[in-house]
Formats: sequence, structure tokens, C-alpha cells
Amino acid sequence: MELQISPQLKKLVDDAREWGETEARPAGLEADRSGSPLPVGHAYFQRFIDRGRGRRELMAAAEPAPEGRITQMVVLGEESAYWDRGMGVASPGAGFPSGMVNAAGTPEQKERFLGPFAHHTTPHWASFALTEPGGGSDTAAFRTHARKTDKGYVLNGAKCFIGNASRADWVLVQTTLDPTKGRAAQRAFFVERSTPGFTGVKIEKKMGLRSYESVSFILEDCEVPADHLLGGERSEPKMGAAGSGSYGATMGALNATRVGVAASALGVARAAYDEARRFARESGAIKSPRIRDKLELMLRKIRGARLMTLQAAWMADNRRSNILESSMAKIITAEVAQETAALGMEIVGLEAGAGHNLVEKLFRDAKALNIVEGTGQIQRVIMGRSLVGLPR
Repeated sequence: MELQISPQLKKLVDDAREWGETEARPAGLEADRSGSPLPVGHAYFQRFIDRGRGRRELMAAAEPAPEGRITQMVVLGEESAYWDRGMGVASPGAGFPSGMVNAAGTPEQKERFLGPFAHHTTPHWASFALTEPGGGSDTAAFRTHARKTDKGYVLNGAKCFIGNASRADWVLVQTTLDPTKGRAAQRAFFVERSTPGFTGVKIEKKMGLRSYESVSFILEDCEVPADHLLGGERSEPKMGAAGSGSYGATMGALNATRVGVAASALGVARAAYDEARRFARESGAIKSPRIRDKLELMLRKIRGARLMTLQAAWMADNRRSNILESSMAKIITAEVAQETAALGMEIVGLEAGAGHNLVEKLFRDAKALNIVEGTGQIQRVIMGRSLVGLPR
């Protein structure tokens, strides 16, 4: 396993570092202090587009990556989260659902729903809605229902903690055609924000990661055309297997983004370590063996977690099953982020407790990484079933 990065990836990392230091971290701090995401019209988002970052990311996703696509995502994801994980999610673009659309969408859907993001000159967003008030970790328990009609489909249900949903041009909504058939009946629909019945929109208040929206909304007799079904009519339940259609695309995307969340946790952990070390040096606390022991522990755990994450990414890039490794990476890195941020709080002390140091924000941000893309508890269930040969 080669641990050196290519000149191509190094250039992307350098660009992410420059953007993060000059733009993303200041914007993330501004959102955190205000307690809410930056408004759509904020100058940060237009600068993001003017710099061509959204188009550059789309182009990078289509080009060969010497390290492999997932490994590249991990390296860039860590660097982005180091400066501000929330602003990475808040950035304009097609975001998470683009992978699902590319994997399962029809050519017409790719052109209609992803095409505009390659050419937009003003900020635009897309979103993916999976979690529900009564079902987050258990994807078979979802109750948002799609009923077929002569004109298309009618959607009813509720979603919660959906990133960027109130500002998105469209939301890809995971539904079921028949709750009694579990995952095999699940399908995803493009729902444009202006569609009648897309209502009850509420941006939730969060402890951390305040710089992007976590949105709850209701679908109330929300009509969508038949061609808004991801993959088209060919993906209806007659395909049978739970791994087909939009559910298969969803799980495939989550398997990749689970490693991406691990990378984000690494970025948060590294930022907490660097900030704690900077404070210790400037304050003179670095002279204490107790402080040096804490810094050594932080660095050792970060480096171990990074190797585990890179292994999971390498396996994905080499088409090896990495369900066990990606779950392990997600658990370990999230815990390392929380532990590192907590140790940083101890090192910085009263200044952090009063909210006057970056490490306090990182302490709050880190908690969510144990929850998103499958909680630590669910990852342990996945690992346990895998280890004894049960279905995942």
C-alpha cells in the first residue's frame, strides 16, 4: 500500500488548504457564532462559485485518480474538515445525491438534475432525504410512502435532519412503495423544492456543525411525475432484490461516504490537536510532562485512525469488500475525534470552557460524526453480523 500522494492530489490538497484557511474556517466561525447557517445570499457562496470550486469538484470526480477515487476523497475530506467540516457540507453543488444519480439515474435524469451544476454561475444546492422521525438507523422501518397514480406518484411522509434541504433546487427523497416489503420496495424520487405538498420546512438548532442546514420537512400529498423516479419505471419492485434499484444505490453511496465521514473525523481531530499544541507552546504549558503526554496520545491515535481509514478506502478502490473495514474506520475515527477534542479542552482549559478558543467549537462539532452515516452502535451491529457470517 503506497502512502505517498501523487502530484495531482497534492495540488488539490494545496488548493483545499488555501481555500480552507482564507475562506472556509472564517465562514464556519461566523456561522457558529451566529448559531445558524450562512444565508443563501452570503458572499462566501458566490466566491465559492466564482473560484470554480463546484465545477472543479465535478471535473475531478470524472477524472482518473492515481490513488483511487475513494482514497482521493479521504485525503481531500480530511483536509476540508480540518478547516471546517460544516462548511464542506454547506458548499453549493450536487453533493451527496450526485453519486446515487450517477449510479442509478437514467441519462435524462443525469442531464436534467446534475447537468446544471456543471455550468451554474450562482450558488445552487441539491439534497438527499433518508432519515425519518421514526426511523434513522433502521432503513427498513421508513414510512414515507409513494403511491402510484395515472399521473405519476403521490408522496406522503416526514423527513428530519436533512442537509441543505430548505435551499436545495431538488431533494432526492427515499420512500417505500409498500411498507410490508421492507427494503425491496424502497425507491427514491426527485422532489423539486417548489412542488406543492413540500411543506413544514424547519431548520433545526444544533450543538455543533452549525454552518450547514439540518432540515425537517413534511410531504403532504406531494405529486411528482413518473420520470422523477430514480432510474425510471424499470426500478419498480418487480426487480425483487433489496440490493437493486434506489436502495442498492443508497447503500452503495453510504458505504463510500461512511469512509468520507471517517476522513472528516480525522480532520476535526487533527485541528483539535494542532490548536491544543499551539496553545500549549504559546502558554508555556508544553513544559509540563502531563500536557506532553496528552499531546502524544492525541497524535498517536490520529495516526492509527488514519491508517485504518486509508485501508478501507484502498480496499474500495481495489474492488474489495470493505464493509467491515469501513465500519471500523467510522467507529474509531469518530471516537478519536471526540477524545482528541476533549483532551484539547483540558489542555486549553478555561479559555476553551468560556468559548474563546477554536477547540471548544471542535469539541461540539466532533459529536455529530459519531451519529451521521450510521451511528457507532449500528456500525458495531454491522461488524458483529459480518464477523459471524450473518446477512448485513
